[in-house]
Amino acid sequence: MANDVADAGHPDMDYAEHERTYAMFIALFKWGTVFCIACVVLLAVLTL
Repeated sequence: MANDVADAGHPDMDYAEHERTYAMFIALFKWGTVFCIACVVLLAVLTL
């Protein structure tokens, strides 16, 4: 039935691991953005 999963419950989430993963995602996004901007600036400087 459709309610079998809801009746059984879900295991507890590992919130510490979730927060570490989210922090890693934010850090990679931030440094990836900085890297891309630096590449654009470098290309602009070298082509002028």
